[in-house]
Amino acid sequence: MKYNFDEVVNRRGTYSLKWDGGKLIKEMGITERYDEQSLPLFTADMDLPVPQPLLDALHKTVDHKIFGYSVFPDEYYEAIQHWFSKRYDWEIKKEEILYSPGTVHALNIAVRAFTDPGDGIIIQRPVYPPFTAAIENNRRQVMNNALKCDEEGYYSIDFEDFEAKAKDEKTKMFILCNPHNPTGRVFNREELQKLAEICAKNDVLIIADEIHGDLVRRNQTFTPITKATDNDDHIITCTAINKTFNVAGLHCTNVIIPNPELRKRFSDTMGFQLGSPFTISALIAVYNEGEDWLDQLKEYIDGTMEWVVNFLAERMPQVKVRIPEGTYVMWMDFSAYGLSPKEVHDRIYNKANVLLEDGSMFGEEGLQYQRICIPSPRPIIKEAFERIAREFEDIHVTKLKEVVK
Repeated sequence: MKYNFDEVVNRRGTYSLKWDGGKLIKEMGITERYDEQSLPLFTADMDLPVPQPLLDALHKTVDHKIFGYSVFPDEYYEAIQHWFSKRYDWEIKKEEILYSPGTVHALNIAVRAFTDPGDGIIIQRPVYPPFTAAIENNRRQVMNNALKCDEEGYYSIDFEDFEAKAKDEKTKMFILCNPHNPTGRVFNREELQKLAEICAKNDVLIIADEIHGDLVRRNQTFTPITKATDNDDHIITCTAINKTFNVAGLHCTNVIIPNPELRKRFSDTMGFQLGSPFTISALIAVYNEGEDWLDQLKEYIDGTMEWVVNFLAERMPQVKVRIPEGTYVMWMDFSAYGLSPKEVHDRIYNKANVLLEDGSMFGEEGLQYQRICIPSPRPIIKEAFERIAREFEDIHVTKLKEVVK
């Protein structure tokens, strides 16, 4: 079927964090202003309707009328195996799959299971804030292998620094984010192979967050890190339907651990976990019947990103942005305005009443940046950028006058 992603679905009054969570959002420090006119585009879930086969599966689950403790049937594991075999040539064994109620939960379990207080864990900032929290809140040490950014806004890995940190005797783990959030890099096979080899050589465990792996641009190829190396004994991979199919509220991450000793240790630390009947029926439905919807979604997101880049080039050319290779977030550099991060924040969040995420949340490397999640109906995205542009017009006009003089 053909999906209409331009349709604006009113999410207020549905327990949505974005649209109903004003009090919590303020407490989290994301914004000072939140009201009925706010446009929240800060969190990584979509304002777009899910695949029809998913709705059908959930209706069937509801119609059963009983929602007791549930087990994972063979169909659950087979759906995962089929998806990754077909799309990525990745053959996953049933016993390698562990369920977790979320990726951040899984990261925290891995940190506690495989490292000790004081151990070093490599991350690549600017990066998703819960990576830092999982390390620091568990009394481990952040080893920041900051990504390098060129003049065009393209990020790459500093391998010399990465290897030096991997060789440090206190370093025990590397948390990889691929596709990378917020920069949008999709690391290629050669980069992943090199990372895997360095970690194997130095006995560093890799925890790979690959939950945006299905969301790459038309001309990009995503490679799971375990497919980039012949040795995956030191690799744990987090996959999920949450981002791909807009079901973050159903809490469904699958942790792939080929090494049986690591798998047992992770499982013992996490403890007994059961999914809800809705989670189980959702995964089976989307992995077996959701591909057509995903193809349409990716085309829509690509189109929105192209619109954003064109709009900024015309109305806010000082903002440096590029279409990311993967994810549905865009990483915007406001440094050319010469404003403080606080002033940029005030113009966007308080005056334009558009809620993004300050780049400083992703590390000091993001100080002049803003992250926006763009999988919303295009009319909402257009309204958000029109509001933002109006709040920066005075700076644009001033600079034009200076050029004319």
